[in-house]
Amino acid sequence: MLNETIKTKDGSIEYSSYGSGLHILFIHGGHVNSHFTLPHKGFDLNKFQLITPSRPGYGNTPLNDDNKTPAQTTKLIISLLDHLKINKVIVYGISAGGWTALELAAQFPERISKLILGSAVVKDWLDKKGKTYLGAKIIFNPGIEWIIWGLVKLFGTLSPYLIAKIFLPEFSTAKYVILPKNEAKELMWHLKTFRSKKGFINDIDQKIDTEILKKIKCPVLIIHSKNDNSVPIEHAEFAYNQIINSKIIILDNLWGHMIWIGKDYELIQKDIFNFINE
Repeated sequence: MLNETIKTKDGSIEYSSYGSGLHILFIHGGHVNSHFTLPHKGFDLNKFQLITPSRPGYGNTPLNDDNKTPAQTTKLIISLLDHLKINKVIVYGISAGGWTALELAAQFPERISKLILGSAVVKDWLDKKGKTYLGAKIIFNPGIEWIIWGLVKLFGTLSPYLIAKIFLPEFSTAKYVILPKNEAKELMWHLKTFRSKKGFINDIDQKIDTEILKKIKCPVLIIHSKNDNSVPIEHAEFAYNQIINSKIIILDNLWGHMIWIGKDYELIQKDIFNFINE
């Protein structure tokens, strides 16, 4: 995997790229960066080039006044595509990266052929007076977030099953008796790469004009879990109702927000590739 930071006319941006073929641009969610590969599951690297930029505030992409908003971030990402000499991509927007993915599809229709939304935020998200928002402001403050994720990595190495059980209620409302150990280990493997840096605090203060959803003309596939406890299913339903050319897949999975873990995602991968190849 190539991972590098480049300078563009709109600023510096880190990105990863591997594989060859049809270009898929992943707009990652919160707490991760260009190294996050969970949503890449099932993609044949002989048929697809998978590109993941670190959004501003994550990884080695700096956060500043010129790239704080999803709309501003799109300009930086388009500059990355120009640098890579890529004219058109399929965008896969994930969780808090949903806002930026929507802006890309709405503002640069000539560069975006299709849009996939996975567990994506598409409208106002956290209540600014709610416990989740206020707690996140403290826990994921750039001054201490590295300690939080360091402890997750430490205890996850010692007991991945325990950490998966602790995190599951944050992701899902699904009831369970016993967690599949292989799936718990897969979640923990990815959690070890999590860092919030300045990105997540910036994310939770964002909002977009939802009227832009009506501007999106490219085909859109929306994938969401009805058990998502991080981004409510109402986001997916709202996107489906606002975007003219859209399809929706609603999962009833164990891991809720983390739709890529477990057999339920494996069952819909055929639908995803059918959408891509239509």
